[in-house]
Amino acid sequence: MRHFGHLSPAVRGSLFHQEPSEFNASSPAPKLAAALGATLYSPATRPKLADDVLKQVARGVVSMVLCLEDSIDDGEVAAAEENLVRQFADLDARGEELPLLFIRVREPDQIPDLVERLGSSVRGLSGFVLPKFTEERGVPFLEALLAAERSSGHRLFAMPVLESPELLHLETRTETLTGIASTVDKYRDRVLALRLGVTDFCSAYGLRRAPDMTAYDVQIVAAVIADVVNVLGRADGTGFTVTGPVWEYFRLQERMFKPQLRRSPFMEGRAEELRTTLIEHDLDGLLREIELDRANGLQGKTCIHPTHVLPVHALSVVSHEEFSDAQDILRPERGGGGVMRSAYTNKMNEVKPHRAWAERTLLRAEVFGVAKEEVGFVELLTAGLNGLNG
Repeated sequence: MRHFGHLSPAVRGSLFHQEPSEFNASSPAPKLAAALGATLYSPATRPKLADDVLKQVARGVVSMVLCLEDSIDDGEVAAAEENLVRQFADLDARGEELPLLFIRVREPDQIPDLVERLGSSVRGLSGFVLPKFTEERGVPFLEALLAAERSSGHRLFAMPVLESPELLHLETRTETLTGIASTVDKYRDRVLALRLGVTDFCSAYGLRRAPDMTAYDVQIVAAVIADVVNVLGRADGTGFTVTGPVWEYFRLQERMFKPQLRRSPFMEGRAEELRTTLIEHDLDGLLREIELDRANGLQGKTCIHPTHVLPVHALSVVSHEEFSDAQDILRPERGGGGVMRSAYTNKMNEVKPHRAWAERTLLRAEVFGVAKEEVGFVELLTAGLNGLNG
């Protein structure tokens, strides 16, 4: 699979200076973590889940979570598990390309039980999403995952969700973060990414952000995000990929953007310019939040509606200017440091302070591609929408 793989080679060639590379469930973990992109959640109760998964692959989705937790009623869990077993068998029999598939469980015992019940179709499963993760709750989940991996002989990843009240409350936050950091470090080889449960954060205080507000406008949530990145998202080799929070608003119409628009946020360089691309304002907040996610150290995003996927992916493509800067900073002859004017002659590139940014940018360029110099967000989004409708 690859990002923008639903577009024809000719269309990709017209958009990309460097096309997104291919990857699959067996690719190295750092590449998979960077490639998660818009991770689409779906309730595990859907009767035609296998059809839904393959439909989303054709629309450019590369990672999905099939949820047994908050998205379904407590009384539906047993039936949802049975449905997952059937749907994975169906997908396995079809033999078609699958996205990275994860199951969000409620309890640790579900992990080995489901892996056993999946049988040979477990090869279509990339791992499990672990809810309300803390040190105390997390260790049994991770031990269960390791046991299931050993019994099945199939590589499985964990994606813990950071959403517990202990993490939100100021008096317990530092201790909780320290415990989480110690736990995920111990199981580092199996932790693909950390996900933020911002809806649960808001719930603890009876809050819900409006569609024109981002998570960063809710100060109590923004403070938690900052502390999570501070402890768990460092670029010194100790950190993990931390993904952006869910955006819970959507429109029923799938064509959200005017196809004739040509203004490009990539070339304008300001998140506020995204406002000019919208017919309606209900995705304005989403686009601003994606920009703020990256500015605050988050990568990828949890999504609950297919219409969110293309905007997330279009804004994940590396601009030609970013790529040029990153390459200049990482040139071997620059190993000793120093300062240089960018090739675009509009900024200073300082080798040592900007190295970690450049390395992350080139990894993103590998999985999401590099836009041509004249191509920006609107061109990528319009091509993606045309690919869906064509």
